Amino acid sequence: MPLPPSLLAPTARLERVATGAAWSEGPLWLPRLGVLRWSDIPNDRILAYRPSDRSQRVHRDQVEFTNGRTLDLDGRVVRCSHGRRRLEWDNDPAPIGIVDRWNGARLNSPNDVVVARDGAIWFSDPPYGITQPNEGHRGVREYGDHYVFRHDVPTALTTAVVVDVEEPNGLAFSPGEDVLYVADSSAVRRPHGVGNHHIRAYDVIDRRRCKNGRVFAVIDHGFPDGIRVDLHGNVWSSAADGVHVFSPDGEELGGISVPELVGNLCFGGPDGTDLHVAASTSIYRIATEVRDAAPHF
Repeated sequence: MPLPPSLLAPTARLERVATGAAWSEGPLWLPRLGVLRWSDIPNDRILAYRPSDRSQRVHRDQVEFTNGRTLDLDGRVVRCSHGRRRLEWDNDPAPIGIVDRWNGARLNSPNDVVVARDGAIWFSDPPYGITQPNEGHRGVREYGDHYVFRHDVPTALTTAVVVDVEEPNGLAFSPGEDVLYVADSSAVRRPHGVGNHHIRAYDVIDRRRCKNGRVFAVIDHGFPDGIRVDLHGNVWSSAADGVHVFSPDGEELGGISVPELVGNLCFGGPDGTDLHVAASTSIYRIATEVRDAAPHF
């Protein structure tokens, strides 16, 4: 089902703008540079695309299997490192660690990350970097589970805020940050579709706690991985056949067909309305009528 005209630009068409990756993930638009940056996880490198001259380059290699990334309130790139099992700030000449443990145990492999208006960093911690070939290094689940955490930078306090998702993956806040959406992609590692392939929603209490978890939407084609929320509260989710879009009430509004398996997505471009889709080997772009709800975009 195509998306309604209120979401896509009148002349919108999907265009492949970059390619050559083994598995594309963690796309982020950097407005100060006018560049899209994303991870090619199996090749252990970060790639960059500049739409002004349609150029593509390797931003950095041997990066310890980075995955999701976002901007903090100071404009710094916060990224997830499967290999180092931590959150870190992208920095030259070497990244700076933010957090790698909870209650004395090493994290699994931080996967996706969002920053709230108060500056707190929320991130998911599934096992893929310690269980999947070419996504990190073999390891053990030291705290024995897969949680979503909230990290307060000034106090360095890390708190488990979502503990009932089997394998938490993509994260996104509603525009008012009163709801946290969490993708559960446990079906990715199991045959015949066994496992979860849905997005859960949680009420955010006092900016620090999550309650009233419920299934928000089910992805029938594959599973949800990366998700984004636009300024109207619509949830844009990756899927096996493209991008699926849901209203704030969980009604599916339609989708965008993509010729490769979609891992993640982000809004960007000069005015913030271009949707960039990280799909297997490539980055695709399509013009929309909406922007990301993230306050620091």
